[in-house]
Amino acid sequence: MPLMIVRNDITKMKVDAIVNAANSSLLGGGGVDGCIHRAAGPKLLEECRRLNGCRTGSAKITGAGKLPCKYVIHAVGPKWNGGNCGERELLISCYRTSLALAREAGCESIAFPLISSGIYGYPKDQALQIAVDTAGAFLAENDMTVYIVIFDKAAYQIGEKLFADITDYIGDHYVEEQPEAFAETARKLRSSRAFDRKPPVSPPKAGMVPMQMYEEDAPLICSRPMAFQPSVSQPSAPQWASAGVESQLKDALKQLDESFSEMLLRKIDEKNMTDAQCYKRANIDRKLFSKIRGDRLYRPSKPTVLAFAIALELSPDETADMLRKAGFALSRSSKFDIIVEFFIRRGNYNIHEINEALFAFDQSLLG
Repeated sequence: MPLMIVRNDITKMKVDAIVNAANSSLLGGGGVDGCIHRAAGPKLLEECRRLNGCRTGSAKITGAGKLPCKYVIHAVGPKWNGGNCGERELLISCYRTSLALAREAGCESIAFPLISSGIYGYPKDQALQIAVDTAGAFLAENDMTVYIVIFDKAAYQIGEKLFADITDYIGDHYVEEQPEAFAETARKLRSSRAFDRKPPVSPPKAGMVPMQMYEEDAPLICSRPMAFQPSVSQPSAPQWASAGVESQLKDALKQLDESFSEMLLRKIDEKNMTDAQCYKRANIDRKLFSKIRGDRLYRPSKPTVLAFAIALELSPDETADMLRKAGFALSRSSKFDIIVEFFIRRGNYNIHEINEALFAFDQSLLG
C-alpha cells in the first residue's frame, strides 16, 4: 500500500528507513528522538556526531544500529511560532528532503512520525495534513511505500469541523443492527409458509430417489419410485448436463455482464487516465493492479473497489454499479461505508483525506 496511516511504535517498523524527528544537534533528545536513539544503541550516536548537526527544514541519513530497518533519516522540523514564521514551508521541506534521501538510498519503504507535532508544538491536524499531502505528491511520481506512524490515538487529530460533520452524517445514516432485530426477523421467517413445510422424517426407501416438487402446496421434498438400471459404462457428464442443459448453460455464461475488471479498465479509458495515474490515485500497489488487469474475473475486496471508485471520481450511482460488479453494496450498518459515501456525495475524492477520516474513526483504510 503506497501511503498508510498506522498505530505503532516507529522503532519496531520493519521498513527500509525510519525518520527521526530530531533536533538540530542530531545528538538525541526527548520524545521520538530519544526512543530511536535508545533502541538503536550507541552506534547511532557515533554516526550522528560525524554529521555536524543539521539545519531546520532539512535531513541527514545514517545507519540504523540495532533497529530492524536499514537507515535512520534525521529530519529537523520547525518549532511552532503561530504559523506566520515559515513553519509550514520548513515542515514540507523536512518531508521532501527525507523522501529524496530514501529514494537515493534505494529504499522501497519508509516510516515517518508526525514531525514537529510533539514538544515543538505544531498543531497535530495541520502536521498530519502536511505529512499526507507531501507524501501523496511524492508517490504520484515515485514508487515507494510510505507509513505515517501514530504512537497512540491521543496524538492523532483531524480537523474539528470535518470530524463533527462526519459524526453528524454517521448519526443520520447509521443503522445499528441489534440482536432483537435479528430475533424478530427469524421469528417472522419461522412463521412463514416456507418454514412450515417439513421434509420427511425418514429417508426414502430403496428404489426411491428424492425429487423436488414445484406445486405451491406440495412438500419441498417427496419420494417417487424410479426404475434404476445399472450401466457398465457410466457417462462422465453430470446428470444436470443432459437434454441440452449444458449447452444452454454455456450460452448463458457467454452473456455474463461486464465484470469488475472490465468496468475498471473501461472507466480508466473514459477518464483519459493512464493505469499508473489510476492505481496511484487509488493508493493501490502496482503489483495488485497488474493482477486485476490480467484477470477478467478478478474478485477484489470492498476497500479496493471503493479505492478505484475514488480514484476515478465516480458518482454515487457509478460507485454503486462498480460495487455490484464485484458482488458488494454500501451498507447502512457499516460506518466504513457511510464515511466513504460522505466524501463521495460531497465530491471530495482525495483518498488520503478519506483515509485520515477512516483512521480517526477506527476503520480500515482504502487501498
